Amino acid sequence: MPYRAPVEDIAFTLKHSAGLKRALDEGLYGDLSEDVVDAVLEEAGKFASTVIAPLNPVGDKHGTPFKNGVVTMPPGWKEAYAAWSQAGWNGLAASEQWGGQGLPHALNAACIEMWNSASMAFGIGPVLTIGAIEALDKHGAPALKAKYLAKLVSGGWMGTMQLTEPQAGSDVGALRARAERAGDGTYRIIGSKIFITYGEHDLTDNIIHFVLARLPDAPAGTRGISLFLVPKFFVNDDGSLGARNDARCHSIEHKLGIHGSPTCTMVYGDNGGAVGWLVGEENRGLNCMFTMMNNARLAVGLQGVAIAERATQQAFAYAQERRQGRATGVDGTAPIIAHPDVKRMLLTMRALTRAARAICYATGAAIDRSHRAPDDAARKAAHERASLLTPVAKAFSTDIGMEVASLGVQVHGGMGFIEETGAAQHYRDARIAPIYEGTNGIQAIDLVARKLPMGGGAVVQAYLDELRATVAAVQAANDPGFGATAERLAEAVDALDRATAWLLATLGKSPDTALAGATPYLRLFASAAGGCALAEEGLAASRLNGVGDGGGRVALARFFAENIAVQARGLEATVTEGAESVAATALG
Repeated sequence: MPYRAPVEDIAFTLKHSAGLKRALDEGLYGDLSEDVVDAVLEEAGKFASTVIAPLNPVGDKHGTPFKNGVVTMPPGWKEAYAAWSQAGWNGLAASEQWGGQGLPHALNAACIEMWNSASMAFGIGPVLTIGAIEALDKHGAPALKAKYLAKLVSGGWMGTMQLTEPQAGSDVGALRARAERAGDGTYRIIGSKIFITYGEHDLTDNIIHFVLARLPDAPAGTRGISLFLVPKFFVNDDGSLGARNDARCHSIEHKLGIHGSPTCTMVYGDNGGAVGWLVGEENRGLNCMFTMMNNARLAVGLQGVAIAERATQQAFAYAQERRQGRATGVDGTAPIIAHPDVKRMLLTMRALTRAARAICYATGAAIDRSHRAPDDAARKAAHERASLLTPVAKAFSTDIGMEVASLGVQVHGGMGFIEETGAAQHYRDARIAPIYEGTNGIQAIDLVARKLPMGGGAVVQAYLDELRATVAAVQAANDPGFGATAERLAEAVDALDRATAWLLATLGKSPDTALAGATPYLRLFASAAGGCALAEEGLAASRLNGVGDGGGRVALARFFAENIAVQARGLEATVTEGAESVAATALG
């Protein structure tokens, strides 16, 4: 089934759950209007649906052939990327100083979802360029910004993020790539990196690599890492390209999914060392890289939403057409969508997708407030909210992307296991997202060990207070369409509150005990947050007298509360009671 961007659903969540409409009314975005937001979303939806989406199966089948150090992208991709960048999509949220449009991060998040629904392999490349832009803009020297930012913002050049090495994996502190001072303000980079997304390709005539390496006198561990800008081709003072740098792609990986995205092994220093320029300060590179990584973590969360949306659309279409068996109230052979178990699967797919979308968009909106709020206190609070939500957005959304894609295969039955239907590709593509940009286990540890203790627990408590306000609003609405939504969400929020208090009390005394429950805690957090987000959408649609499919949104909020959020009590027990069984069980 062809992908069609769900522009109406996206706009509704953005405005009424993530809070974009309130921000517009407050003047947070200057003279930006709702009409402009709608127009941007509409145009993005058209481009994603008509230009990128048809290339998704092409990329899956063709892959990215590698020969003589050159990666050739799938047919049609170079032209699509050129049209995409020329339309200004790469610089949507970038600073106007460097040719960007300065639009909200939350709006860009919605567009990132659409690019990745259309083709996850296509969408991941620009995500890294956007992260490179933010890191260079925040940490780069003026001369580096002047030479590279405009071309990165326009999409004329693409960027990469290079951390991982074979012996280090997620342990960035164990990397061995080294940097040597050249005495002229530049550095020579020697070493190798693996799993580098879009490390080599023919979409642009230059690729700007952001590479972590260690200086000879650097402290051990993560405190001794520096970040370097290493161009594929040197850039002359007039902006033209010069000689090739001492950096090359050694090979590409043969992967389970996202075959249209080249994943490269990169080698630096065959001929004395690649020339690099320091970004930020020596031995402070991880701080700079985290600017890219936090950007990428939200974007990867949006990939989870994107693949879930694509799989859901396809499953609904198939279930409406496929006829099999008998169903109550249907004469003759029934479409399988009429069978209760299939309906349950489809509703689960839709509810998880929309809940994850709401969490991701709320994270983008918090990032906007952290930059645009009128005073320091408001910006600080927004930064803390974004920090709290980012690991949840990344991990929950990518987990459900995989789960929803799997349910999509199940709805198709045996045909889902056949490549021709496309359902299998969604499942294969989705599997990487819980792994890259920090595995979901790392996200859960980050949430528990770093984010919950912020402000002595005050940051998470403020969020819990907001969730309780949503529950109270559902109760006050007295709408029978919500069923037991208020009661079930109240139980979920209470379970989250108790688990949070237990973790905060346990972290200092027994960190391993607390971290054993980190992953189920993140799922518990998302169950409460996602349920309340869908309830907010239902309330908003009701206030609008049915505009935005009020009945459907209320019904979906009820389904989530009564079928998914009810798992919160079990998750709480796993968090608070399951650690001993983890510690006591010997593995070998």
